[in-house]
Amino acid sequence: MSRKEFTVYRLHFTSGIHIGDSRDDYGKSLKQLSSDSMYAAITATLAKEGKSIPNNGDLGCVISALFPFYQGNELDSTTYFFPRPLAYNLSSIPGINPADAKLVKRVKWIDSEYLESLLLLKDNLQAEAILNDINGDYLSKKRINKDFIKTEVTERVSVSRALDDSTPFYMERLFFLENSGFFFLVDGDTSLIDEALPLLSEEGIGTDRNVGNGFFDFDKSLFSIELPDDADYGLSLSTFIPENKSQLVRLIAGENVAYELIRLGGWISTPPHLTLRKNAIYAFAPGSVFHSMTSGNGRIVDLAPKGLVEHPVWRCGKALVLPIK
Repeated sequence: MSRKEFTVYRLHFTSGIHIGDSRDDYGKSLKQLSSDSMYAAITATLAKEGKSIPNNGDLGCVISALFPFYQGNELDSTTYFFPRPLAYNLSSIPGINPADAKLVKRVKWIDSEYLESLLLLKDNLQAEAILNDINGDYLSKKRINKDFIKTEVTERVSVSRALDDSTPFYMERLFFLENSGFFFLVDGDTSLIDEALPLLSEEGIGTDRNVGNGFFDFDKSLFSIELPDDADYGLSLSTFIPENKSQLVRLIAGENVAYELIRLGGWISTPPHLTLRKNAIYAFAPGSVFHSMTSGNGRIVDLAPKGLVEHPVWRCGKALVLPIK
């Protein structure tokens, strides 16, 4: 076993935030922001500031998706939540009976202590303790307010990008209790992130930033976790796009592999191309587990429609990976 340190950025939102899915369903917001979206936002901000960006879109680091964190007050320690590894079925733990299986299956987020236990395949996972530590969608050793992310649905009116008639719609926005928010981990050089975040925090992330959504304050510190030295699998905390077919074949060649596919695409956000969609590509979601996977696996792709947009539209599919036994 060895302890690994990552840089962690914590985002405290000063307004509501909406995070759309691939279906553009405004009535429901996701509770995590994909790593490729954050990477793209950082890259776009650097371009606005006139900073030099590598030709391949690589910022010299890999980042996780943005996940929720809870902090009861300024003096409390932070509880970081991670997606439950898709390869691990908590209901299979001895002592979890069928009556409790529904409660256990509801768990979407686990704190760093439970994550460490799963990564190291510790034998200290006891059914009674797990059932006691479940709080809604969250599994945590610490007592938390399960409603630290509140939602608000408001009616809006949209004018299409093609300037057709306006139509009403409903939008769900997330609001965090004070001291809580989203965080992301970084492995590698953070200098370009540090240059971009001050402006990005004022311009916002997520949907409808032009009407005040997604603004945040942020801080930077270190996050450490105990990792196994001899793991055969890797837990991806990022959006992952394989480098090629041979890499994908190797990564899915294991009995404990588990993954979820997501579709990347959406609208181009730089004028004068606001009515154009990016090219679409499928990727693997955070929480996926692959054989012999390590941090930095994956590739960065250009989703700009050829012949229609004069600049690249980078989406980063390089993953931040934790070894898991």
